Amino acid sequence: MTKNGVLKGVFLVGLGATSYGMLATFVKLAYQEAYTTAEVTLAQFIYGIVGVLLINAFQKTKSKVAIDKATPKNIFQLMLAGTSLGATSVFYYLCVRYIDVSIAIVLLMQTVWMGVLLEWFLEKKMPSLQKIIAVIIVLIGTVLATNLINNTTQIDWRGILWGILAAASFTTTMFTANKVALGISSAQRTLYMLIGGLIIVILFALYTQTTPFNYNIFLKWGLFLALFGTIIPPMLMNAGFPITGIGLGSIVSALELPVSVTMAFIILNETVIGIQWLGIGLIIFAIVIMNINLPFLKKS
Repeated sequence: MTKNGVLKGVFLVGLGATSYGMLATFVKLAYQEAYTTAEVTLAQFIYGIVGVLLINAFQKTKSKVAIDKATPKNIFQLMLAGTSLGATSVFYYLCVRYIDVSIAIVLLMQTVWMGVLLEWFLEKKMPSLQKIIAVIIVLIGTVLATNLINNTTQIDWRGILWGILAAASFTTTMFTANKVALGISSAQRTLYMLIGGLIIVILFALYTQTTPFNYNIFLKWGLFLALFGTIIPPMLMNAGFPITGIGLGSIVSALELPVSVTMAFIILNETVIGIQWLGIGLIIFAIVIMNINLPFLKKS
């Protein structure tokens, strides 16, 4: 891989992570206008599916070679994997309803140690010392980034619960997305995962939407939510990760954390103190440690 090729991959992954980092702020702004979680998630997924359908159609007409089509088995597997994607959006947006975005994104980043536990459980292999150290740093960073030590106001437990559930669901999404139907285009994979996610979102909306559905969400926030949540990030990351590799790609994707906190600080006027920035830095540092080659820490 040439240096320019790697830089291209870094740019794609970084832009995708940056886009996703903006998402929670838009959700919070929609909440301030009295839109419900069901309205927000439905608008995001419906616009997202329409957008990815257009991308698939464009690729099909412009491609000079035949594009491998998804088999019924591929479609079923991707839709099943996509249910965790829908659950992640629902859980994360419920989390943002109850607590600050700057804390919600830190909870979502608990995927770092959850991924290690899931890998340990599935592969029946003790994590390396390198990963264990990274997990410890993440946990310390989380305590600092959420300001648990100095916080005089109690954080709403509902936000913490939904945030942890979002992280668990997102861990499942990342694990399955990297193993299912890898032989077809990223646009097709994204489409069927979004359809699977939409099923979960519809069920959630049917269960929770007690007021008349406000269709203005499609005009006001739907397109923003779809672009920054279901179209730009997965498309760019699916294109960038094969170039950068999982290690470098994971490091670059950690940009999502500071971008999300910075957006909340600037646009939502959330208070973010120095100790929280230190915790954020530690979490990013842990992600770097987990994904660089440290031979003396590799042994389990």
